[in-house]
Amino acid sequence: MSTEAIAAERPKRNYNALFGLTLLALLVLLWVILSLATTSFASANNISNLLRQGSMIAILAVGQTFVIITGGIDLSVGAVVGFSTVIAAMLINAGVPVFVAILITLLVGVAIGLFHGFGIVKMGLPPFIITLATLTSLRGIGLLMTNGNSISINNDAFQEFSRNSFVGVPNLFWMVILVGIPAYIFLHHSRWGRYLFSVGSNAEASRLSGVNVQRTIYMAYTLSGLCAAFVGVLLASRIGIGNPTQAEGWELQAIASSVIGGTSLFGAVGSVHGPLLGAFILATINNGANLLNVNAFWQRIITGLLIIVIVYFDGLRRRGK
Repeated sequence: MSTEAIAAERPKRNYNALFGLTLLALLVLLWVILSLATTSFASANNISNLLRQGSMIAILAVGQTFVIITGGIDLSVGAVVGFSTVIAAMLINAGVPVFVAILITLLVGVAIGLFHGFGIVKMGLPPFIITLATLTSLRGIGLLMTNGNSISINNDAFQEFSRNSFVGVPNLFWMVILVGIPAYIFLHHSRWGRYLFSVGSNAEASRLSGVNVQRTIYMAYTLSGLCAAFVGVLLASRIGIGNPTQAEGWELQAIASSVIGGTSLFGAVGSVHGPLLGAFILATINNGANLLNVNAFWQRIITGLLIIVIVYFDGLRRRGK
């Protein structure tokens, strides 16, 4: 990178670090308040459930973040999750070894991501349109494949994985670590990660600078599809069924987690740790609201208000540059 590029990168890193610390402080504050407000929040069972609840949305949010940084959006991730539960269930029930079934399911997610990239790059479709079409189509294809029914997974070992823990920490949370560490290295310490930020900042200038913009867009949507398929495998393990209607609305939760985590919907600003913290902040709010018997409608209102406030201040920050 040039001296000017390095100088421009430092404020972004400082901003991401400061915002990440702010989110962590907010999460800790929420945990302290809820521990004092309820007797059951700090229990081992509830903390384990909270970690499981937030883990899958956190992984989805990481994949969504790659796309949003480029200035795009992926509305299909919830449908990809549901469709992936069907693929995994059908393969496992057909006698395919679990590892192979998981690999094929992940490849389906990659194929969906490549399709999105093709639609945007080659067909010139807006990301909103192509991913919205996939959302609708995958739900329908999954219902046709299952004839509108759920597919029970006949493999106890596969189902036990999501319910077990390692050194007292749920396996699902370890999957967040498994995804988060390479995602962090990729986004913040590789040239491909810098390409994502560059394309989101100015695609034409990036092209003139030698960045392969089309390949970068393919890469972002492929990673999003891969993360969604991986979450589909984890969800199939947790609930023990394949059902194309599962994960309905999760795309909105993933976007909300990413935005709350500091990812700018205008592109070129984001991190990996922010969306992870954002997902667990949302999970904490929902968990605490349930324990306090708060109407579920208020949970949605709180999430919406958080998004409005954060996007507003992000707009102020951009205008202040």
